[in-house]
Amino acid sequence: MITTDFVPGSPCWLDLGAPDVPAAAAFYSAVLGWEYESMGEGEDMEGGMFRKDGKIVGGLGKLTEEGARSAWMIYYSVADADDTRQAVERAGGTVRVAPMDLEEWGRMAQFSDPHGGQFAVWQPGTNKGVELVDEPGSLSWTELYTTDAAAAKEFYGGVFGWQYSDMEMPGGGGTYTLITPAGLPEERMQGGLMGMSAKDLVLTNGRPYWHPVFAVADCDATVAKVVENGGNVQMGPDDAEGVGRLAVCVDPSNADFVVLAPESS
Repeated sequence: MITTDFVPGSPCWLDLGAPDVPAAAAFYSAVLGWEYESMGEGEDMEGGMFRKDGKIVGGLGKLTEEGARSAWMIYYSVADADDTRQAVERAGGTVRVAPMDLEEWGRMAQFSDPHGGQFAVWQPGTNKGVELVDEPGSLSWTELYTTDAAAAKEFYGGVFGWQYSDMEMPGGGGTYTLITPAGLPEERMQGGLMGMSAKDLVLTNGRPYWHPVFAVADCDATVAKVVENGGNVQMGPDDAEGVGRLAVCVDPSNADFVVLAPESS
């Protein structure tokens, strides 16, 4: 369960790098019912915020990195971005964007884990993070597909102090590792990681990657909107016992995300 009580190591922000900002804004507005608020003026929008019911649920910006794919970047809350940089480097990760101040809002940095999985951190200032989570149309889970689950657990455990618990996937589908922030009970699980072969990571040519899971009220209806608006479905919709009904989707620019209608309690 993700909350807006952002403790160190918990997901607190996410943004999408898109080659066509207006098209991405239109797609997610149609699929998830988001309202887009541009930070610029005129038709050449370069970025802004997504809102759901008036509350910020994420950001959108122009994809500018040479050779990069369109993707969602997940940010984890930290007490000190510079200390986190040192922890990342000690654990064998690399710095993609060095810690930098974003005015009074906070301090951010972006990193890669030793196998290439990209993630970011946010040291809060006046801005703590997104304003809505774990509700339809907002972030409800984060997930890493990696080629080396054991190494990923060691790396992220060293950087964030995460706690782990493993569960076997039904039908011999492998082991899924559940992630909980340091010192919190399992009720505060925030994500998972799963080992996969490089050939199955087609979006990144074999490199590990993180993606967001968005809660929705109706998985099948949301998937229909994904397809109607130019996206595709990689898997599902399928029922996951004890979890809900979910589907793995990509938007028209191949940025991946999961939609989940949680199982009724």
